[in-house]
Amino acid sequence: MAPLNPNVQRYSPTTMWDSTPLFQFGDMQEIIQNFVRVHVDAPGMEEGAPVFPLGYQYPSLDQLADMIPCILQYLNFSTVIGVGVGAGAYILSRYALNHPDTVEGLVLINIDPNAKGWMDWAAHKLTGLTSSVSEMILGHLFSQEELSRNSELIQKYRNIITHAPNLENIELYWNSYNNRRDLNFERGGDITLKCPVMLVVGDQAPHEDAVVECNSKLDPTQTSFLKMADSGGQPQLTQPGKLTEAFKYFLQGMGYMASSCMTRLSRSRTASLTSAASIDGNRSRSRTLSQSSESGTLPSGPPGHTMEVSC
Repeated sequence: MAPLNPNVQRYSPTTMWDSTPLFQFGDMQEIIQNFVRVHVDAPGMEEGAPVFPLGYQYPSLDQLADMIPCILQYLNFSTVIGVGVGAGAYILSRYALNHPDTVEGLVLINIDPNAKGWMDWAAHKLTGLTSSVSEMILGHLFSQEELSRNSELIQKYRNIITHAPNLENIELYWNSYNNRRDLNFERGGDITLKCPVMLVVGDQAPHEDAVVECNSKLDPTQTSFLKMADSGGQPQLTQPGKLTEAFKYFLQGMGYMASSCMTRLSRSRTASLTSAASIDGNRSRSRTLSQSSESGTLPSGPPGHTMEVSC
């Protein structure tokens, strides 16, 4: 591990929520060569995992978050930059709330920080009576439009989930996710993420509203919000190039990879940037970046700005 660089920790409970394809993307190699990477599987989700016995009590998401300190202690890691998708994003957030001094930054894709309400719980139970576990998970991962198109990506993941040898384990984990507690984020309150955060969601994704709400509850001076057009429910799978570019800017804002060149977006897009300061001078300077599929670039800058990006 380079002495000035922390560790990048990926929490990917199953292949379906996995960020592995993103880290295998060609342009991502510039990033990963500067960091030590750790991939964490939730219990029973690793390749070749045996099926848990009948009646096994699967850990809650809070209990899974409580396992992370043991992993970091074993590896002798003092700080990490966490990257999580879906449930992994929730688990890393819970860990960051409990151990803020060990987390330098978080990239949270498709996070839903809220517990399921009674209406959500009832709808989930009714859906379970008419749909298989694999179909419910697919509906969680992808938008209805994506499922209706039944693209090659959908077919691939339907096959992976349906024929997973540890499907019983996945169902246990799925139930833990649906029984998660509310993270209770509060802007300006004591319960918030202290580190720089990049929130990511696809436009029209199943999790779009939840991520937008999460953004409204976090510290605007520490949070970047990336809404990706034409990326569906899993932007790390469908738009790895754009997400890699955004990740580089995020790391640069934290003071890493200062010499890295951003070429993919900057060659093809032009920026539209507005800056405003408050009249009384007491509020911090804010920046809003607007992008379409044809124009716009991300500027590098310190994490002390709020950025909402569509790309």
